[in-house]
Amino acid sequence: MSRIYTRTGDQGETGLLGPVRVPKFHLRVEVNGTLDEAGAAMALGRSMVRDFWVSQVVERVQREMFLLGAEVASAGGAAATSLTASHVQALERDIDHGTGRIPPMRRFIVPGMSTGAAALHLARTIIRRAERQAVKLARQEGLRPEILSYLNRLSDLLFVLARVEEHEAVIELVKQQVIQKLREGNAGGIWLNEAANATRVWGRQHVMVGEVSLEVAKKLLEAAEVKAEAIGVPVVVAVVDTGGNLVALHRMDGALLGSLDIAINKAFTAAAFKMETGRLSTLAAPGSPLFGINTTNGGRVVTFGGGFPLAGEGRVFGGIGVSGGTVDEDEIVGRSALEVWERITRGLLGN
Repeated sequence: MSRIYTRTGDQGETGLLGPVRVPKFHLRVEVNGTLDEAGAAMALGRSMVRDFWVSQVVERVQREMFLLGAEVASAGGAAATSLTASHVQALERDIDHGTGRIPPMRRFIVPGMSTGAAALHLARTIIRRAERQAVKLARQEGLRPEILSYLNRLSDLLFVLARVEEHEAVIELVKQQVIQKLREGNAGGIWLNEAANATRVWGRQHVMVGEVSLEVAKKLLEAAEVKAEAIGVPVVVAVVDTGGNLVALHRMDGALLGSLDIAINKAFTAAAFKMETGRLSTLAAPGSPLFGINTTNGGRVVTFGGGFPLAGEGRVFGGIGVSGGTVDEDEIVGRSALEVWERITRGLLGN
């Protein structure tokens, strides 16, 4: 094994790729040093995050940083293996995916909810510094535009990854608080299945565990709107409680007026029949067991996709309905909200 120390840098110079030697304060060395610093912060974050997807994305980026560093160290141009536009596009896909997993940002973020997220925020700020240095290098000596684009997207990605990790940390915090309270309650004869009545504070919002409260409904509406905007379809989203009563209704700008009643009725149908409304399209077809069911309940029963029951612990607590796009588009939007519901119930009830 070769020695770690070479003594060749004792005079304040270092080598780029090839025979070129430059002072250690050379801009290419500064950029690479900053990238190395960012990589170390990412490593710290990856060692602490709890979300598997976040960990996998960070690890991939760490490997891509080697390609980036190699090109920066190649004074004569691009390295043999370089970052391309496809790498930038992959970052953008990750940004979109992560954004779809978290509520819209309505205020400035104050990092510190979890150590892993804080480390990713630190890496983000270091990448911003690397980007500023890389822009200067591009102006002085030239640098492919893909490198600048990659650094720009990477800082955005790290911001989103940190928010995803913070979101998961909040869920875990509330879960542990509820579990602890339930354990304390059991000593006094309170059974665990009464968790559906427990209440806790999550992100300064009052959340009823297992109940479709207004606060929970707002989170579902936010998730649905994010997905609807992502696919470019204005929709109406309705959330009802276990009795089919309307809890919240949201109409996006440009959504059809007729979608108001349809969304409410989809949510009602899903809660009343404890199944996705898409399943009724088959069951209510001519010759099928539920043929004609759409004429019952005052005509409120919807027999096409877009309605989903909100269930957990073997119970149905309400329903959510989406209307405004095609059946497939309504279901895509509805399922994005349903994922949030499942994360809330799984986290708060300890499933």
